[in-house]
Amino acid sequence: MSADVACLHAGDTLLVLDKPAGLLCVPGRGPDKQDALSTRAQALWPDALVVHRLDQATSGLVLMARGTAMQRALSHAFAERLVHKRYQAVVAGRLQAPTTSDGEGWSEITLPIAADWERRPLRVIDSAQGKPSVTRWRVLTHDEVHNTTRVELEPITGRTHQLRVHLAALGHSILGDALYADAATQARAPRLLLHACALGFAHPLRGGWCGYVSQPPF
Repeated sequence: MSADVACLHAGDTLLVLDKPAGLLCVPGRGPDKQDALSTRAQALWPDALVVHRLDQATSGLVLMARGTAMQRALSHAFAERLVHKRYQAVVAGRLQAPTTSDGEGWSEITLPIAADWERRPLRVIDSAQGKPSVTRWRVLTHDEVHNTTRVELEPITGRTHQLRVHLAALGHSILGDALYADAATQARAPRLLLHACALGFAHPLRGGWCGYVSQPPF
């Protein structure tokens, strides 16, 4: 097991880590799934506690609390949607913002998401059984040569696989997505091109704004 941890901030109350794609956030079942960001962090900071997670295939910023008081406070902040999250992704095709976008180019996807019980852990758009799910998105750049679009994403809700499901539902799956893209789109990248690039929140114990940025490695 590697002990490598890319750390942007190590304070006495919280850690800001940059998770690589392919690494679990927490250990899974079985001896082959014990290497995880949380176990690597706890080897260096024994009081580090999990607050939220990224999909194994997703890279980017992850917060961990140091101590139970900060874990409770940060967990509450996430539950109350007080933590502002931004992602970047590269999707197949030319994704065009609709004319209903706001003045800064942001649009919303509001398709409800439900578990696909027959194909777990997959999720599906389900207008009858799905939970309300909201993603803000805007186009950053188009790559005409490769026929792709780089988008910025802001999940307002936090459903499992939300960004991947919502973009696939638009007909523009994320490159390298082994779950929701067709075989051709999956094969266009060696990994899922989805990165948690920004986190912002008010420090729940001390006040003051905390903001962290990680540039996508793709």
